[in-house]
Amino acid sequence: MDHTVYNNPLVTRYATREMSEIFSEQHRIGLFRRLWLALAKGEQSLGLDITDEQIAELEAYVDDINFDVANAREKVTRHDVMAHIYAYGQQCPKAAPIIHLGATSCYVTDNADMLIYRDAMRLVIDKVVALMSRLADFAMEYRKMPTLGFTHLQAAQLVTVGKRASLWLQDFLMDFNNLSHVYDNMLLRGVKGTTGTQASFLSLFDGDHAKVKALERYITDYFGVKGAFPVSGQTYTRKEDYNILSALSMLAQSAYKFSQDIRLLQSMKEIEEPFAKNQVGSSAMAYKRNPMRSERIGSIARYLVSLPMNAAMTACTQGFERTLDDSANRRIVMGEGFLAADAILELLLNVTDGLVVYPKVIRKHLMEELPFMATEVILMRCVKAGGSRQELHEKIRTHSMEAEKNVRLNGKRNDLIDRLKKDPAFAAVDDYDKILNPVNFIGRAPQQVEDFVKTYIRPVLKRYRGRYERFTGEINI
Repeated sequence: MDHTVYNNPLVTRYATREMSEIFSEQHRIGLFRRLWLALAKGEQSLGLDITDEQIAELEAYVDDINFDVANAREKVTRHDVMAHIYAYGQQCPKAAPIIHLGATSCYVTDNADMLIYRDAMRLVIDKVVALMSRLADFAMEYRKMPTLGFTHLQAAQLVTVGKRASLWLQDFLMDFNNLSHVYDNMLLRGVKGTTGTQASFLSLFDGDHAKVKALERYITDYFGVKGAFPVSGQTYTRKEDYNILSALSMLAQSAYKFSQDIRLLQSMKEIEEPFAKNQVGSSAMAYKRNPMRSERIGSIARYLVSLPMNAAMTACTQGFERTLDDSANRRIVMGEGFLAADAILELLLNVTDGLVVYPKVIRKHLMEELPFMATEVILMRCVKAGGSRQELHEKIRTHSMEAEKNVRLNGKRNDLIDRLKKDPAFAAVDDYDKILNPVNFIGRAPQQVEDFVKTYIRPVLKRYRGRYERFTGEINI
């Protein structure tokens, strides 16, 4: 790494090499050359005068990219595509006359971009499935463990640790579905010519419309894509970029919510993210166990959440068949969107692979609040024994206020049950320990988790078996 210039931390610090390579110039220009090769093969198959020798020459240099020649040529032409046509032609002198035949620059730039985004999206989807696998295991393991629920960040009725995890898991399932929909419907720009009319190709094939259509089908089949946009200007519609970034943004939203919950739980010492043996929590406070991974998830997620607005503005401002103010912008925002998603997923995999649960702390906290929640059961029991619902309700309210005062003002434990035991109005209740069993207050939470994982998650994991298991969640920093 050159430490004397700016280095994008998404590349040097956060995202994986695998994702960075997808957006590398080697991969991008390699796709340019494959697109030129596919175009030549398609045109040859449809009768244009292109020889096998020319095809073989193009094939020989697909990955042997002479970047030095292209870079020098771009300084002269101020046009990156023309510079790479020139560089390819220097290596393939016999094929040089037919490289890019009938095409416009967006034939290689837009089609290559869509192929890059498909590769990147596939990687993102596989990692989301790996994340779902980890969360499903966690949810099932802790599906029966009662814990305080929170609404308004205030203690509410009990849930279970696993049930709460199922809420995170459901969000990521929605993201998986959205990302898969975008991936399944990705199209190439195709073979459309300068303004999308295919006029140049119609001329090459002497007005044969069927051959022009066949050439586009050849290209989409060659790259294993289901089709091309039916119509385009010089570029494919930039609304597609918004679709892509929106799906990634939704993933970031789920990630932020998850990471914030973990940070809150870690502050309560109930659940915490992995903490390495030699990890330093603070340069000043040596005792600290900061949730730095979850904080980093939130930090990068906040950036990714914001990116669709950029793509929306680009889509809005594309005048007529295209303007060039999209190009530099897209080179930054699209790559960084996927790199950010990759970095977030790596962190999510790491955190979910080593979540630490502290059952005794969880039980301590819920038992501090459970007496209040048990009062409804106690009230009903006493009413059935002949008591007045309104009178009993007022007594419970009074005792509850005193118990709450004892907790808040005196810093003592919740003594509501002791107060009720001493009150003759509640003499009908003689099994407080049984009533105060937390399991009585979790409803169908365990069964909900089981049903959800079995019905919605396991089928996805089965379908993706062999694709997601390789992701370990190890991070360098």
